[in-house]
Amino acid sequence: MGAPAARVSELSRHWAGAGHEVTVLTGFPNHPTGIVPPQYRVKFRHLVSRELIDGVNVVRTWLFPFPNRKAHERMLNYSSFCVSSASTGMFLSRPDVIIATSPQLLVGLSGWWLAHYKRVPFVFEVRDLWPESLVAVGVGNHNSWLHRSLARVAGFLYRSSQHIVVVSPAFKDHLITQWGVPPDKVSTVENGVEANLFSPQSADPGLRERLAIEGKFVVSYIGTLGMAHGLESVLEAASRLRHASQIVFLLIGDGAEKSRITSLARERQLNNVRFLDQQPREQIPAHICASDACLVTLKKNEIFKTVIPTKMLEFMSCARPVIVGVDGQARKIIEDAQAGICVEPENPEQIASAIIQLSSSIDLRELLGRNGRRYIAQHFSRDKTAGNYLAVLETVLGRTSKYQAAAA
Repeated sequence: MGAPAARVSELSRHWAGAGHEVTVLTGFPNHPTGIVPPQYRVKFRHLVSRELIDGVNVVRTWLFPFPNRKAHERMLNYSSFCVSSASTGMFLSRPDVIIATSPQLLVGLSGWWLAHYKRVPFVFEVRDLWPESLVAVGVGNHNSWLHRSLARVAGFLYRSSQHIVVVSPAFKDHLITQWGVPPDKVSTVENGVEANLFSPQSADPGLRERLAIEGKFVVSYIGTLGMAHGLESVLEAASRLRHASQIVFLLIGDGAEKSRITSLARERQLNNVRFLDQQPREQIPAHICASDACLVTLKKNEIFKTVIPTKMLEFMSCARPVIVGVDGQARKIIEDAQAGICVEPENPEQIASAIIQLSSSIDLRELLGRNGRRYIAQHFSRDKTAGNYLAVLETVLGRTSKYQAAAA
């Protein structure tokens, strides 16, 4: 389960626990491999399935399952879910409000249609700025057909929604200045962390032995290995530190760039770099706790200054020092929390220097880790952000009574 699915799952569970009736309309699990798990294959052939998970009604609808590799396959995956969810949702009970979370933008179209059909308020949640972030990673340009098409969809959704929820203050500023969205139409509900799950107490004493990293200083990158993340700079930092036999880089996850990054590491004979496949979410805290420092990187681009990576918050919650190669919002949080070392994006020399600094001082690592854990408890617990989101929905509905929420 990636960060977007975790946000929906955890918010929904908190809302259901508060006594609200919550329905999540989603696809069958298939990301990022494009393979539907065995336990869902019979249900997949029936096109639609229903589950009750932690008090949340989960409705899964059919889509084209494709791996997160090629652009045309992703488009088939996205568009098939848009059509499928728009039709399946028509047969679900009428909620009081519909939330559609993007990316990808076609989910927003499905949510808008269902809200229009059910005649209920439509809340558009923006977790990433599309199409701007696509251009930032080299997918098309501002004049491309793809960019113009997605910009029209984004503009339509910004205009047609009753309210917009964004995950960082910089996103709100961007929508106001670049898209002309009225300030009172946008609320910020930042990503949160399940602090009980992502905790220093989640350590697995035998994990380092099983991973053959005992006695090593372990620097971990845990998350999507995608086009946005500038992972070549991590490999270059590993190359600079190959003489330091005690330092090991652990890259955990999957994504569009994994095959290329794995090949590059092999070609450069980087024996200090290890790769692990994507892990179940419940096992991620143990892998974080098995690390001595954690990496958060993005490419050097203005649009990424607006981003607050969820994995950074999870690393902080596990009391691990963070090396952050992201400017803007992410840097500000780390500096305010005094929870890590900030480096210039895509600067392998600074990444390597930060690793050396942390590997040389256990006292510094423990101090930064404690600071991060405390900051998360004060500002970014999932319980707190779920309550903030409820307050926004109550304002949209103009009342404070219990209601039904549907998330597409």
